[in-house]
Amino acid sequence: MSGDGGTGAHGAPLDQDPATLEIVRHALGSVADEMALIIARTAYSATVRDALDYSTGILNADGELVAQGLGIALHLGSFPSAVGRIVETYGPTLQPGDVFILNDPYGWGGIHLPDIYIIKPIFHRRSVLAFAATVAHHTDVGGLIPGSNSTTTTEIFQEGIRLPGVRLYEGGRLNQAILDIIAANVRVPHKVLGDLRAQLAAVDAGERGYLDLVRRYGADGLAALEEALLNLAERMARREIASFPDGVYRQVAWIDNDSVDPGPVRIEVAVTIAGDTIKVDLAGTSPQVRGGINSPLPFTKSAVYAATRLVLDRSIPNSAGYFRAIEVVAPAASVVNPDFPAACGARGITGFRVMDAVTGALAQAVPDRVPADGEGGNTLVSIGANDQAGQPFVFIEMFCGSRGAGQGYDGPAGVPHPGSNNANLPIEIAESTYPVRYREYGLVQDSAGPGQWRGAPALVRDFDYLGSDGQVQVRSDKRDHPPFGLAGGGPGRRSMTTVDHAGEITERPVMGPSPILTGDRFRHELASGAGWGNPLARDPDAVLRDVRNGVISAAKASQDYGVVISPAGTVDAPATEAARGARR
Repeated sequence: MSGDGGTGAHGAPLDQDPATLEIVRHALGSVADEMALIIARTAYSATVRDALDYSTGILNADGELVAQGLGIALHLGSFPSAVGRIVETYGPTLQPGDVFILNDPYGWGGIHLPDIYIIKPIFHRRSVLAFAATVAHHTDVGGLIPGSNSTTTTEIFQEGIRLPGVRLYEGGRLNQAILDIIAANVRVPHKVLGDLRAQLAAVDAGERGYLDLVRRYGADGLAALEEALLNLAERMARREIASFPDGVYRQVAWIDNDSVDPGPVRIEVAVTIAGDTIKVDLAGTSPQVRGGINSPLPFTKSAVYAATRLVLDRSIPNSAGYFRAIEVVAPAASVVNPDFPAACGARGITGFRVMDAVTGALAQAVPDRVPADGEGGNTLVSIGANDQAGQPFVFIEMFCGSRGAGQGYDGPAGVPHPGSNNANLPIEIAESTYPVRYREYGLVQDSAGPGQWRGAPALVRDFDYLGSDGQVQVRSDKRDHPPFGLAGGGPGRRSMTTVDHAGEITERPVMGPSPILTGDRFRHELASGAGWGNPLARDPDAVLRDVRNGVISAAKASQDYGVVISPAGTVDAPATEAARGARR
């Protein structure tokens, strides 16, 4: 079918034909997924290629997200801000062959400097129909520390190169000067430019895939179908929200500190469910801080959208349509909506805590849909020094995977926080690329938060550092404020970072840089997943299975669950019944 309109089954307009709508929904998603696969297969850095820290999307001519690739939830809600700013600034002057680049959080919709957006308007007959957009976390963009994710920066000028929304390609012609400026300001230009080329290949593929759909459904027909998909997502979300009990639900989450000033950082939310709408008000949250954990407003909104999406029906289309049912209010000059020039290089930890606060509030309304707290998002470990040839290297590890339990299931181990889809860097890749040798990567026994359904055990990464003397920057959390359980479940275990230097083991800060010397042994244990439900209600056979699998010891089975394991390695049912009865 071609042209600018058309009809579907039984002569119904395309945007009203359910079969056509479903086909187009998945077709648009496939375009975005193809973009994601291209980045995975062509990126240069382990951060993008192996840890999968990037996202892709297709947006309509107004900058509304109509399809998203298999990316990171905390990225995807920010696409409308970045693309919307391009539309607002350049709208009448856009031309075929334009490609834009940006990362600036202040005025351009960026979310922190390492996340660089590549955005391409898609044209048909000289009119903009859509945008193909990608964002990727680059290994380095300059700044105070290698990796550009310092928590000790106090203004954005210390964090690296800022890119306002500018044309990288104008009418199909490359502006080489922009790439030259980027290369001159980053520590590993080969990897940064290589990842940018992967993003450029992805938006080109997005353009091709989208225009294939235009040829099939017509420009006007496809636009109508996209609007119908947005409206469908909105209707489905509102219908779901209307089934929740009305009320105001409050929750506070804490970040241990900002690594510059002492004391915790408060994230407070009031989630108001009224009819078919949700309002999330972050009044009461800490003012913006001096350390680099401030979350730009687009990132905060993305965190709220992602947290709310977790409790909604999975069949709702993943588009900006459901955003319409959610209002976000964030006080100015706060850690969730900072004023220029607040530092925000490590803002990811704040986004994770916003999600935790929102889900904690929603758990009061729909307790069966919300899991207990987990590790709190990935821990970032960055090491920068020079290699044997005197050239700089930047090693970044994004370590994650200790989730909380939910009603009816144990916390999944090795699965990232729902705000991200990062993968743990394969040890083989790390050891073959960087001066590290791993001693341990596994589960920590007796660490899982107890519950009728237990949390995931803590994961540990332990390696010898073989490079030249340098600095290790850690961005973790949940040491002073461990993961919280739900419905009577126990908390998770706290996180811990240590360095063994010549046999002397020192605890390192939960966030911030510290020295790492040749031969040091670095160890980080994630916080573990918290439990859901009363531990004394856990099936004794499930406890025995955990003992046999090494998740917990027999002593922990007795201590946390009142389950007595016999010398023969079976459940002693009478002793268990007596032990549990004494505690009830």
